[in-house]
Amino acid sequence: MRKHRGKVKFYTIKMFWVKATLLMMVALCVLSLSFGGTGALAQVFFNKTGKKLPVYCVQNSTKQIAISFDAAWGSDKTESILNILKEENVVANFFLVGMWVDKNVELTKKIFDSGMEIGTHSNTHSNFTTLSKSQMELELTQSVKKIEDITNETVTLFRAPFGAYDNNVISVAENLNLQTIQWDVDSLDWKGISSEEIVRNILKKVGSGSIILCHNNAENIVEALPSILRILKSQGYEFVHISDLLLKGNYTIDNTGRQISK
Repeated sequence: MRKHRGKVKFYTIKMFWVKATLLMMVALCVLSLSFGGTGALAQVFFNKTGKKLPVYCVQNSTKQIAISFDAAWGSDKTESILNILKEENVVANFFLVGMWVDKNVELTKKIFDSGMEIGTHSNTHSNFTTLSKSQMELELTQSVKKIEDITNETVTLFRAPFGAYDNNVISVAENLNLQTIQWDVDSLDWKGISSEEIVRNILKKVGSGSIILCHNNAENIVEALPSILRILKSQGYEFVHISDLLLKGNYTIDNTGRQISK
């Protein structure tokens, strides 16, 4: 009799958990349907778009690419970079930190007048994931104003310092009409590696729609840049501004950060 009661008790507990699991599944289905099956809540549950992503690269079949230079500290190599870009008839993007702009007003103007596209790289190069939303907003509005006061051109692109971002970072930027841009090709020039290594790092990863990351004051970037540009042009690549590379209208960003047309 005790054995029988034990079996009944076990069966009752088992049925309780089966029913609870079924009810949970039904609730999830109802929530999913109520948001059109692919709405924000359903996607979070199924890990589809729970995390916002910046643009790392762009779906592109015409071999267009973009090369970018982050400027936060030194500036002595910047004019040489501009001269090389001019000689090779290549446009590029510069992401400038506000405190860098303060020290290099004329150079900022020269970057813009040379046909380069300028985006913000924050005002003080702080890690945005450690800041409050109001602090992030201040970093962006201050840096954008400094750039726009010099160029009279609207800033539309933002690159997070250290490449550090989360949903809040991207949302704050979006609210200020800034698109967050990452990269899919890292030259690693900031490590002080040789010019040959910089070239290899780029050539082995680049593809149509790539965004290349370099730094305006990296130790050997000036020596590496002519080879990078000439080899990629010989391979049929065309350098464009990031804003021209980006897809407009109806697009999505996959889990690798690749912007894809719908």
